[in-house]
Amino acid sequence: MDLIKKADEILNSPKPKTTNERIVASRSIKDLNLALFDVYKKENDTSIMDLMKELTELKKKIDKRLKGRSLS
Repeated sequence: MDLIKKADEILNSPKPKTTNERIVASRSIKDLNLALFDVYKKENDTSIMDLMKELTELKKKIDKRLKGRSLS
């Protein structure tokens, strides 16, 4: 599957360094997760769900870094 290969590629790539790279990575992970969810609804494969969970964790880390630290 092309989506699974793309997800593995994102998970194994180095962490994004610049803000622009983080934004692009976050958006691509979101789109990939939605596409994988459509496949998961049809196949009910647990490996796809595990892959989606890993992508979600990576997206959370990237988004946390994008938002920065609050002063409160």
